[in-house]
Amino acid sequence: MKKSLIALSLGGLTIGITEFVMMGLLPDIASDMKVSIPVAGYLISAYALGVVIGAPLLVIAGRNYPPKKMLLILALMLTVFNALSIIAPNYNFLFASRLLSGLPHGAFFGVGAVVASRLADKGKEAQAISIMFAGLTIANLIGVPIGTYIGHHFIWRYTFILIGFVGLLTFLFISLWMPNLEKTGAVNMKTQLQFFKKTEAWLIIGITAIGFGGLFAWISYIAPLLINVSKFSPEDVSYILILAGLGMVVGNFAGGKLADKFSPAPTVLVLLFIMVVDLLMVYFFSFNQYISLFLTFLTGAISFSVIAPIQMLMIRTAKDAEMIASAALQGSFNVGNAMGAFLGGLPLAAGYDFASPNLVGVGMAITGILITVILIQKHKVNLQLQNI
Repeated sequence: MKKSLIALSLGGLTIGITEFVMMGLLPDIASDMKVSIPVAGYLISAYALGVVIGAPLLVIAGRNYPPKKMLLILALMLTVFNALSIIAPNYNFLFASRLLSGLPHGAFFGVGAVVASRLADKGKEAQAISIMFAGLTIANLIGVPIGTYIGHHFIWRYTFILIGFVGLLTFLFISLWMPNLEKTGAVNMKTQLQFFKKTEAWLIIGITAIGFGGLFAWISYIAPLLINVSKFSPEDVSYILILAGLGMVVGNFAGGKLADKFSPAPTVLVLLFIMVVDLLMVYFFSFNQYISLFLTFLTGAISFSVIAPIQMLMIRTAKDAEMIASAALQGSFNVGNAMGAFLGGLPLAAGYDFASPNLVGVGMAITGILITVILIQKHKVNLQLQNI
């Protein structure tokens, strides 16, 4: 494994803890800031909004910087903006710091994915990308539980000290280990945005936001599913979630290998189909604790196996606009996050049981399959036209 890819993975670890630890800290922050938990929940939305805003804007702003310089700037932003949460005197300041800390998320993964593919050995581009995203999965496996423990048993601000420290390590190791890759050439804003005139761009964004959103219909309500359907105690949930994190680690690397061995689009198609079957199993069999534990691991693995293939698909489709396209894909993941959580909550609001969000996830994954089929067919037509 190349040291430069480990540096990118550290950035993924920083981002992963930043994004997901807030869910576990909401009660502590709400109590400290003297707001309700629903109001504290807006801090999660603030981060997601920052990702959607920052992903395209920062890539466009830094489009003519060498990749290493761009990554160093983004790592510094991750560190500084998360450090602001340590000193937040009130809720509004914390809300602003969460918005700011989301800004470099999509741009870092967008630039990092393109850099990882350039650093990779021939034929192993998707596996290199999966190494970067391994930081995100390790965050769910180790970083988030540790950060949540610190927040619960000490002071929630200490968790952001931890995030700032990992961010500093990211900056240091990118500085030491990342080679000085040449920029691909001066690219103006018009050239970058030209990519979004392609139908393929919006199809891939749709696959990500809707198809991958099926994961968030599951994970957004996994705690009440485990407690009310599988009948685990609330104290067991944090330990069971480690299984989901372990599955994400395994699935992330498996997806990278599959995307390198097979074409990315068919790989995405097959994985979304498997996701449909898996979410149906979660719906029907979560009443059994042993099966529920296995499905928690399996669903985490399947959901994260899609990331590297779809990232590789976007990079190959976005000629001369790889970085902004890759960054936009990160915004799409966050749109999927919001859509999955919102749509998954509708059957609960209508009085259905806590397994019902998984049926919403099934519908979203099936929609993702249909969009992927359209994308594959359009690609075949384009090839035929090129050969005429």
